[in-house]
Amino acid sequence: MKTDLIQNKIEKEFREKVNKDKRIKNAYLLVNSKKAGVDLNIAEGYTAGVPADPQQPNHLASVGKIFTATLIGMLFDKNELDYNDPVLKYIDTELMEGIHIYRGKDYSDEITIRHLLMQTSGLRDVFWPLLKRMMKEPGFRINTREALIWGKENLKPVAPPGKKLHYTDTNYYLLGFIVEKITGKKFHQAMEEMIFEPLSMDGAYMHGFSEAKKLSEYPTAGLFIKNVNLLSIQGVHELDYAGGSVIAPMEDYLKFMKALADGKLLNKDTLERMINDDTAMGFPALGFDYGYSVWKPKIIPLLVPPGYACWGCVGVTGAFMFFHPQSKSYIIGTFNDFAYRGKALQFMVTKIIKNLLKTES
Repeated sequence: MKTDLIQNKIEKEFREKVNKDKRIKNAYLLVNSKKAGVDLNIAEGYTAGVPADPQQPNHLASVGKIFTATLIGMLFDKNELDYNDPVLKYIDTELMEGIHIYRGKDYSDEITIRHLLMQTSGLRDVFWPLLKRMMKEPGFRINTREALIWGKENLKPVAPPGKKLHYTDTNYYLLGFIVEKITGKKFHQAMEEMIFEPLSMDGAYMHGFSEAKKLSEYPTAGLFIKNVNLLSIQGVHELDYAGGSVIAPMEDYLKFMKALADGKLLNKDTLERMINDDTAMGFPALGFDYGYSVWKPKIIPLLVPPGYACWGCVGVTGAFMFFHPQSKSYIIGTFNDFAYRGKALQFMVTKIIKNLLKTES
C-alpha cells in the first residue's frame, strides 16, 4: 500500500478518535519512519483555549522513567555502578533503614538497583495516595524524600525483593537519588548534562525543577485526571521527580528515542539488557513484559504476530514512546487523559503499527 495513503489513514483515525471523545482536551502524535516513508507530527484539541500545536511541550507522565533508566545505564557503562549493587550502597541509612519490612522480616539491605529498574523491589507506591491528598488538600506539600519516609511509615511492602512485579514510582525516586549520589549533582542537572544537552533537546526540561534552554512560544499541553490538570497542582513536581517529570516537544522526544535505539547513549549490550532482562506484567489491554522501564507487548500467535514486536515506555495519561524495529518506526504520542491509560496502547498497536506493517505489503 502506498505510504502516503498509510500516513493519511493514521492521521484520519487519530483525529477521529480524539474528536469522538469529549474527555480528551488535547492529543498529540508523532510517527517517524524513513523505511516506511512516514513523517507525521500532528495535534488535535485545545490547551487553555488555544488550538493544540505539534510544537507544544508535552508531559508524557511515566515515559520519563525510560530517561531515568538510561541515566542509570550510562553510569553502568562508566563502571560507576552495577545493576546488582544493593541500593543501601548509595543511599543513606536513615532513609533506607526499615524501608522494606515484610511479614516481620527486614529486606531493606537486599533491594538492588536491578529490582528498582524492573519494579520488583516489593515496595508500595507513594505517588497515588499522596497525589490524591494533594488534590483534596490544596495546601498540602511534601518533597520527594519526605514522600519516601511517609511511605516507609504508612505503607506495607507487597513481597520480598525480586518476587513480584509491583509498579511504583517509589522505585524510581530511589534511582534518582542514586544518580544524585554518584554524579554529585541534582537529578535535573544530571539529566540536562548527560542527555538533554548532548542531544540538543533544547525544548526539554524537568517539570518544576528546570527550564528549557529554548523557551516555547506555545503553552505546555495540559494532562488531566478527572478534569484536573495535573500540572496545575502546586508541588506535584516533587511526586514526579525521577518517576516522570520530563517535559518536551515531540521532536525532542524523537531525538532521545533515536539516540537510544541507535546505540548513541548506551553500549549495545547495556541496551539489550535494558530491553530483554524482563519480567511479565499484566495489563488490561494487552499482555506486556517489563524490562528496565521498557514495555514490550507479548507476542501471541494469531493475536499479536511477531511483526508487532516493539519496545518503549508508557505513561498513565495515555502517553507512549516506542520503537518498532520491523518498520524502523518511532511512535510517540499522548491523549493527555488518565482515562486513556489502556486505550492509548490499543490505539498504538491496532491502528498505528498495524498500518505501518501494510507499507511492507
